[in-house]
Amino acid sequence: MPLAVLPLVLLAAVFHATWNALLKASENPLSLATRAITWGTVMSLPPVAVAWIVAGRPGLPLAGWLLALASAFLELIYFITLSIAYQRGELSVVYPIARGTAPLLAVLVGLLLLGERLHPSAGLGILALLAGIWAVRRPATAGSALWPALLTGVMIAAYTSLDRIGVRLGPPWIYGWLLWLFGAIFLIAYTTIRRIPRSRLIDEPKMSVTVGVLMTAAYFMILFALSVAPLAIIAPLRESAIVLVTAWGIWRLGERRWAWIRVAGALAILGGIALLTIP
Repeated sequence: MPLAVLPLVLLAAVFHATWNALLKASENPLSLATRAITWGTVMSLPPVAVAWIVAGRPGLPLAGWLLALASAFLELIYFITLSIAYQRGELSVVYPIARGTAPLLAVLVGLLLLGERLHPSAGLGILALLAGIWAVRRPATAGSALWPALLTGVMIAAYTSLDRIGVRLGPPWIYGWLLWLFGAIFLIAYTTIRRIPRSRLIDEPKMSVTVGVLMTAAYFMILFALSVAPLAIIAPLRESAIVLVTAWGIWRLGERRWAWIRVAGALAILGGIALLTIP
């Protein structure tokens, strides 16, 4: 595995943590997400088009298009629930719950539907995840944000499962850009129908472009990393953003009630994810 992948994945984690912090700070997170995804789609088109020509104009089978479409719809729900959670709860609570729920669900699906068996380290990983989620979701701080945060985790697990299939049906960057395009279309349609304010592309252009660049760069960095390195290494490095976001919420946004428990919970979630990825 190329050593250059490690700093790349860590940088993607920093980008992911940053755009989530900016989304949380926004007056209307869903509007900002809509503008950011749209800008990200537009700005990534030229390099994707050049890569497509250089690579000999590769295609994507119909199944890949359908998976990208389905995954984009799930990401629409993801952004809706994430926005609701950020409006109701604190960053250092919502983000760890959302990101920690997804790998836990993946394990449950494997056990209940696929007949998989747990090795000892995975068992410890599940316990660490449960303990971490319990720690950051204390009733005094989670409140009405708990259920949308958990549903966000469900959406992450669902669209990630589709994406793992989709990226193998053709060049990952083609699948990724189509997913981004469909996601932008769905978000624009939803915010227009619902008449959600400040969702136009011209609103807050600097912030929209900034978040769009962070989102798009982090996404394609992870796609590239997964193409050259095993998931068992990428997953825990990527989710180091849980600790970064928790720290940001506590020390920059003043979410200091039960701060030490939240930090311990975030570390437990990260440790649990690392244990689950041990082959």
